[in-house]
Amino acid sequence: MQIIRPATEADIAPIAETYTQLLTHEAKVGSTSNWQLNVYPTIKVPQEKVAAGEMYVLEADGEIGASMVLNREQAAEFSKIPWAYDAQPDHVLVIHTLCIPPRMARRGYGRAMVDYAKEFAREQGCTVIRIDTYAHNEPAKAMYTRNGFRIAAYHHALLEGLVWEEMAYLECQL
Repeated sequence: MQIIRPATEADIAPIAETYTQLLTHEAKVGSTSNWQLNVYPTIKVPQEKVAAGEMYVLEADGEIGASMVLNREQAAEFSKIPWAYDAQPDHVLVIHTLCIPPRMARRGYGRAMVDYAKEFAREQGCTVIRIDTYAHNEPAKAMYTRNGFRIAAYHHALLEGLVWEEMAYLECQL
């Protein structure tokens, strides 16, 4: 059985462990995320976002199968993107740091998290969801586009002020 819920303090270490699992796996087989082990994401993400009430997890049989941050924080680069769906900032939900550890891949957890984000956005009065991902993260881009997102643009950005990369910016109108 799976449930998506707000993360708690007890989830902080397990969420951080999923980041380590993913990045260790990518170091062996090649990276699609462009995240970097011990740089981003780290335990700091769930520590800060759980405290802010912005971290969500998919729990499956007592394990963290996925995690994400939901808030209205648009990175500075978002202002440079030619979004097709215009919305006031307080009507835009942003998905950040959606992570599915390799052992939990291909179970539909990404779709479940996006569906949850859509329902959450509607409940919050949002009309648009936005996300950015590494431009060469083909699995993530494919998952988002299958679930109603469109690629608005590509643009270079400094991820979290730490990692320089080309990003794909996606949006979904609710």
